[in-house]
Amino acid sequence: MKTIYVIITLLLLTPFLSACVTSALYTARAEDAHPPAGIFLELNEAKTHIVRRGQTGPVVLMIHGASANAQEFTHTLAPHLSDTHRVLMADRPGHGYSVRPKMSSTLGVQAAQMAGVLEALAPGEKAIILGHSFGGAVALRLALDRPDLVSALVLAAPVSHDWGADTNAWYTAAAANPVYGGAFSQLVPLIGPRQARDGILGVFSPEPAPENYYDKSAIALLFRPSHFRANASDVHHLRAELARQQSRYDELKMPVIVFSGLRDSVLKPELHVGKLEAQLPQLERVDYPDGGHMPHHEHGDEIAQKIRELSSVATLP
Repeated sequence: MKTIYVIITLLLLTPFLSACVTSALYTARAEDAHPPAGIFLELNEAKTHIVRRGQTGPVVLMIHGASANAQEFTHTLAPHLSDTHRVLMADRPGHGYSVRPKMSSTLGVQAAQMAGVLEALAPGEKAIILGHSFGGAVALRLALDRPDLVSALVLAAPVSHDWGADTNAWYTAAAANPVYGGAFSQLVPLIGPRQARDGILGVFSPEPAPENYYDKSAIALLFRPSHFRANASDVHHLRAELARQQSRYDELKMPVIVFSGLRDSVLKPELHVGKLEAQLPQLERVDYPDGGHMPHHEHGDEIAQKIRELSSVATLP
């Protein structure tokens, strides 16, 4: 009888073990194709990866959104600013090559990691913080918790408020599950990369996706099990996290500029930017009537120009 149980157990485990091997091979290939492009700092007992561009000038910290990493900006905004600014692009906790400290699903911890980047690489200076999508929520929290580090906020298609409904995909909930999320995430490399094209088209819609976006932005890193689960946990907890901080936005006194595509298929600008605008009288809003969720790609030159203007104001005596 024991032999039968052993055989049944092995039969059940074999597919899972095979998936684990496939995941390990996928992770190795993805990391070989997209190795770390920056430096590492030890922040709050967690290794954090930062990509840098530019040698002189005001500091700009760029915070990426969900399903992404720091390389989201290396071929979009950074080239527009690297001649005149010091651009820092950090992998959020658990994304790219940054390690995930405890409680990383909270916006407070993510903002603390970004604050650590500024304190280490731009001590004594204030920086312009750019946040895209989920990164906008982190940028807002950084400005709330550490206004001494922030001269201005530039937000691209930001998520800022609890949108009041559970719209997460089933696979996000599965990967974030504390019981079986780890096992489920081992299966992601088997199917995730094949579905990525449709996902990219949806994120950019109605605008076309840039050529070779998947490779230039190192999206393959997302489908590593640890990265995918970190992303899922972030998204799963986001509504509750926003609900805790959204009433504080009127504390913000620095300049805030928001770029939004009014045909954004990922979030509804009026549920986020509209509410921010009501809370922040200093907010400047730039809308693109035919734009989608990725304004920093289609309108990177305009966003960079706004950053240059903010930098000029910040450096006036």
